[in-house]
Amino acid sequence: MRVSVGIAVSILVALSIGVSTFVVHSLWWTTARENSRMLAAEINSQIANTVRIEVGVTLRSAEAAWAAVRTIFIQNVIQTRQADKREFVFLSQLQAQPNISWITFGWPDGNFFAAHRLGDNGLEMMEINDEIQDRSLRKDRYKFIPGDIQFENRSFFPTEYDPRDHAWYENFIHRDTPDWIEVRDLPGSDKTVYAFAGAIDVNRRRQGVLTVAIETDRLSRFLGSLRPGEFGAAFVLSADGKVIAVPDPEADEVTPARMGEGELYDVAKMSGETLLAVSDTNVAGTLTTRVVYDDVPYAVALTPLGFYGWRVATVIPESAFLSSIDKTLVNLLYALLAVVVVATGLAIWFVRRVVANPLARVAEDLSRIERFDVEQVSSRPSRLKELNNLSAATANMAAGLSAFRKYVPTDLVRMLVAAGIKTQPGGETKTISVLFCDVSGFTGLTEKHGPKIVELMAPFFSAASSTIERHHGTIDKFIGDAVMAFWGAPRENPNHAEDACRAALELVDMVESAGLHSETNDTLHVRVGLNSGEALVGNIGSEQRLNYTAIGDVVNVASRLEVANKAYGSAILIGPETRREAGDAIIVRELDTLEIAGRSEELIVFELIAMADSIGEAPPWIEKYETGLAHYRARRMPEAIAAFETADKIRGGDLASALMIERATVAQESPISDDWSGVAYMDEK
Repeated sequence: MRVSVGIAVSILVALSIGVSTFVVHSLWWTTARENSRMLAAEINSQIANTVRIEVGVTLRSAEAAWAAVRTIFIQNVIQTRQADKREFVFLSQLQAQPNISWITFGWPDGNFFAAHRLGDNGLEMMEINDEIQDRSLRKDRYKFIPGDIQFENRSFFPTEYDPRDHAWYENFIHRDTPDWIEVRDLPGSDKTVYAFAGAIDVNRRRQGVLTVAIETDRLSRFLGSLRPGEFGAAFVLSADGKVIAVPDPEADEVTPARMGEGELYDVAKMSGETLLAVSDTNVAGTLTTRVVYDDVPYAVALTPLGFYGWRVATVIPESAFLSSIDKTLVNLLYALLAVVVVATGLAIWFVRRVVANPLARVAEDLSRIERFDVEQVSSRPSRLKELNNLSAATANMAAGLSAFRKYVPTDLVRMLVAAGIKTQPGGETKTISVLFCDVSGFTGLTEKHGPKIVELMAPFFSAASSTIERHHGTIDKFIGDAVMAFWGAPRENPNHAEDACRAALELVDMVESAGLHSETNDTLHVRVGLNSGEALVGNIGSEQRLNYTAIGDVVNVASRLEVANKAYGSAILIGPETRREAGDAIIVRELDTLEIAGRSEELIVFELIAMADSIGEAPPWIEKYETGLAHYRARRMPEAIAAFETADKIRGGDLASALMIERATVAQESPISDDWSGVAYMDEK
């Protein structure tokens, strides 16, 4: 009893109930993930506001300290040159404002003074002026004690530092309003700091430039106190996406923040480079992205801080929000699997046995038919009526094609089917390489062997076919003892010329090793003509009968080159385009210039000697021959004859050299006309 496809489909529909259950579950899981992302966005907003407040407090404390010191100067409470009182003011500001790292002052005469915080336990005073020995940098180090500060030591360092050479001074000495500036060149420090700077005027006279600076290590300490979700972290990025502050509760002016540590830092750095380094994406508002690093997904949000293009980047592993959801999902999946696993197993077994396996076998048979491997196709009975009828029809079609394939080049059909060539007249222009191959003495062999010539030549045709196919060529036709093939169609082949040259050389070697002999017991040789260029390739013929072939001048020239081998005693002649396309992959000698009947342009022909990777360097007789050819074309006949004779001697017998010696001798013994060009005329087809 056979079952119809409808019943099998009904069983599959029943199984769809289980699939629907999984779909609903997936929707629930998707909703849960969206909710988790909303939670991540809320945490990011809180962290961003907290960091924004901290940055604002830090900036305002720096601006307030600058305004306080400025007021003291302009009210003449102290003078900028009063070192002891000035030190007291700077020290008191650093002690009162823990977020401030530097207070500096530069004078128009190049003198410099600064107070620098050294973490939570001390600070140092720096001064450069002409009264200090050799204008050195003097550092006075102080230690914080409860309610006061205590002097520790004084040291001197050679320096060439001059505030007038630096941007924080140059940009503000002639400016009336203060502003923020990025500073990288304070003495004794290689850190980048952000300074609130402005000029100080006393009694309408400009005294110098005062700056109050903050170091991002202080922000790193603050970020170390935050925890955006489980295992998350917050970072501060510059406008160009570089990380300038990381979570580090130990960071301060003495202990730099630990940059470049951990996966979260790498994720923040990667996000900044991706979203902020490109101007098109560096827009206002919060930027969010999802980064997968070492197979771990992270949710990243970059929120502007409103200062210098800074942004706070919160990096939170998605597992921090999805771990509980994933646990619930696993438990629910176990429950669902317990319900549907048995039914699913039975359904799969039934569908595979009754539907899938028979369909797969029929599909395999159809693939064999497409490849013309029809001998392996047979009828495959099935319990499904439709599949049984389909298998029988497939077997009948294979039986019909089995007889038809003996009259059609199977390999060509396979390639045309794979390339999608339509079975109707038409073609297109392609750059290809065309090969004509002919066995010398075939006519005599036919007379000698009669009908047995087919059996005698069968190994040659088989070997030629396999050689051409192995080097990606397409056999066009067999013409008696000749073979026409081409490369570059129907499949595109950028190395068509090189592949054709390899096939030609292998064909010659194959015939030489086969040991075929003519009716006079002479060893038979193969002659090959090879040319490259544009040809019309496609289905040539009528609606009733088509032949996939190539036509054009490139084909005609290849055929003529095959014939031209007779005159020069060569095995393989190639045209100039083949020489150019194959390039350094082949070793050739420039043989002659031919004028072919029916063709207006002269043709430089080359003899293919070998592939470059098989012999390395060209034989020395090639250079001698080409030197003789150059002399011959220049009408220097004695020099040409000498060079050709040398080439013939080195090679141990060279018919082409002998031919050129004969032509040069004739030209030497008779007057050469003015229009003589040394071109050989070829009218044999």
